Amino acid sequence: MNPSLFPSDKVFTVSELNEIIKEILEGTFPAITLEGEISNYRPNSSGHLYFNLKDSGSVISAVMFRYSAAYLDFIPKDGTKVQATGKLSVYGPQGKYQIVITKMTVAGEGAVLKMIEERKRRLSTEGLFDESRKRKLPLFPRTIGVVTSPTGAALRDILQITKRRNKCVSVIVFPTLVQGDGAAENIVQQIQNANNAKLCDVLIVGRGGGSLEDLLPFSEECVVRAISQSEIPVVSAVGHEIDWALSDYAADKRAPTPSAAAELCVPQLSDIMQTLRFYQNELYSGVTMRVEKTKLMVKAFDPDNLELKFRSIEQPLLVRFDNAKDDLMQNISRKLQDTRRFIENCATILENASPQVILDRGYSMVREKSTQKIIRDGTQIAAGAEIEIIPAKGKITAVVTQAK
Repeated sequence: MNPSLFPSDKVFTVSELNEIIKEILEGTFPAITLEGEISNYRPNSSGHLYFNLKDSGSVISAVMFRYSAAYLDFIPKDGTKVQATGKLSVYGPQGKYQIVITKMTVAGEGAVLKMIEERKRRLSTEGLFDESRKRKLPLFPRTIGVVTSPTGAALRDILQITKRRNKCVSVIVFPTLVQGDGAAENIVQQIQNANNAKLCDVLIVGRGGGSLEDLLPFSEECVVRAISQSEIPVVSAVGHEIDWALSDYAADKRAPTPSAAAELCVPQLSDIMQTLRFYQNELYSGVTMRVEKTKLMVKAFDPDNLELKFRSIEQPLLVRFDNAKDDLMQNISRKLQDTRRFIENCATILENASPQVILDRGYSMVREKSTQKIIRDGTQIAAGAEIEIIPAKGKITAVVTQAK
């Protein structure tokens, strides 16, 4: 809609004017990408994000609805510089215009993230991030080393928490640059100094929060290698919980914040004392119970009770012995009876199988006289041959007159 088409003397309502502005603005800028800094960030409970985008000279209202905000790969916060893509929109009832954002990334971080991811893959293939390399932190460290800025809030937090948790633990500060030119080399030098002098039992390497560029020294290859080569166990504590650096992967432990690193490294003295008191009481109770039990056992073996005690032990054994003896004699007797019965059965079988017994029943044995060969079949002998017939008693000689 072209505003020049309207006569100058036409009177518009406010709603009509806002509608015309909305049509012109939204029709002219269907999609646009802005770069600016987030301010007045106000997330809504429904998931929508409301904030302003500003630069050194101007501010524009912005909104990112829930379905678009779900795809963000970072947590927006005031002061973050971003690139936002969306459409301009006019809210008629209030006569305000804003940008409805559909896509948003941290400005300038894309190339840095790509470089860090490539470095992470390369160092990972060398095994610098392997879990098998990581060591346990000392249970009772005497000295904590801290490689960080001597003026940063991270060091103050670590010192306060260490003092509160355990006054017996000392802290040695290895001051270093934590951002900017030369920071990575400075960090490496202090890690090496701590190892060469063996000044501490565990080493915290880190700093407070910042932008990705601010945290970049802790992702430098030289720092990653220095941490992986450290003979002293290292805890990486870079930034806030959502921040990360390659030092987190190379270190033996990763803490979400410097404060958490102090809590991870420094045991709570009150907890240690409570545990010691618990084991002291357990030991005292155990020894007391054992002594009392021993006293009762000794008391039970006085002269008056000794014989009774002996009899109480001996009697059950004697009963068991008598029972075993009776069982043994019964088993032997039963075995002898079974064996005697078996022998008698065998003798009966043998006697019944004796040739004399068979002859006594009326049977006779016939054999050829000349060869003494037993004749079992009539075809085995010829007519006219002499045979001997052996009955139960005596012997009969005969001549065969017919054989079949």
